[in-house]
Amino acid sequence: MYTKLMYLAVDIGGSKTLLAVFDKHGQIIKEQKFPTPKDYQEFLATLISAATALKPDPGFAAIAVAAPGKIDRKSGVALDFGNLPWHDVNLKTDLEPVAGYAPVFIENDANLAGLSEALLVHNQYKKVLYLTVSTGIGDGIIINGIIDPDFADSEPGQMVLEHKGSLQKWEDFASGRALKEKYGKKASEIDDPAIWKEFVKGLAQGIGELVATLMPEVIIVGGGVGAHFDKFGSFLADELKLYENNMVKIPPIIEAQRPEEAVVYGCYDLIKQHL
Repeated sequence: MYTKLMYLAVDIGGSKTLLAVFDKHGQIIKEQKFPTPKDYQEFLATLISAATALKPDPGFAAIAVAAPGKIDRKSGVALDFGNLPWHDVNLKTDLEPVAGYAPVFIENDANLAGLSEALLVHNQYKKVLYLTVSTGIGDGIIINGIIDPDFADSEPGQMVLEHKGSLQKWEDFASGRALKEKYGKKASEIDDPAIWKEFVKGLAQGIGELVATLMPEVIIVGGGVGAHFDKFGSFLADELKLYENNMVKIPPIIEAQRPEEAVVYGCYDLIKQHL
């Protein structure tokens, strides 16, 4: 049965959108998924319909939306959606039919995943670099349990690095998309250690740059590729040793605890921090 305080988390993905209803204790009460339409108006109609079906009485206390791209947090406008062909979309206004008078918070999906995962290890690590390795590569930089505003719009996958004799964007040779293009298989379909050992060389290259710049206490790897950390984690740790020196120490690198649901839990965490 619904309690009075219920929160809606919306994770907008390039292929699917996940809605999760949380109670005040952070437990997921209901979930619903639907394929993300490429047309925004079609997407919005589907989202409102799904959210309305989940809406409790007397309504949601707050809504948090995770968008894959650049966000104007003050206005609630998603400026760019990365892999989706939408621009300058006012999500906060468009969700009013569901939100009513409830506050609506908009944030980048990688930041929210990072927030969720960082809070799970907050007692041990205060400065966390979260990396989501999926179709592309995103990050969340969490300091003392808060999304660092100075790096809230960082896009590490767009870093230009030297790779095999030419300058390339990091995610063009170290993401899940790059893995599929090179080997013809998704991460879930790859069990060959030799493939993973080769793949992590490119992944380590970008991580080495980030560590030297940010000096995190821990690195957490999530996302679609990160969900298979057990296949490549040890290879990645070994490869990262090549980037360590007296000035730059490589921190522990661990797998996300909730790689498939980190974003929606981050939505809940963001709501609780704002309220």
